[in-house]
Amino acid sequence: MDWTFEEFRAELDTLNPSVRKKAIEIAKELIEKEGFSREKAIKKAVVMAEEWFYDLEG
Repeated sequence: MDWTFEEFRAELDTLNPSVRKKAIEIAKELIEKEGFSREKAIKKAVVMAEEWFYDLEG
C-alpha cells in the first residue's frame, strides 16, 4: 500500500529530506509488519530516522 502520511505533513516537513524519507520508510514497515497505528508509527519512525541520520554523521 502507498502511504502518504498527509495528516503528518507539518511534522514531517520540518525534517531534513533524508530523515523524512527514512522516517516514511520506517513508518510503513511499522504499520505493515508490526501493526502500529499510523500516529504511533510516524512518531516512532521520526525518532528512529533521526537516530539513523546521526549515526551516519558519526
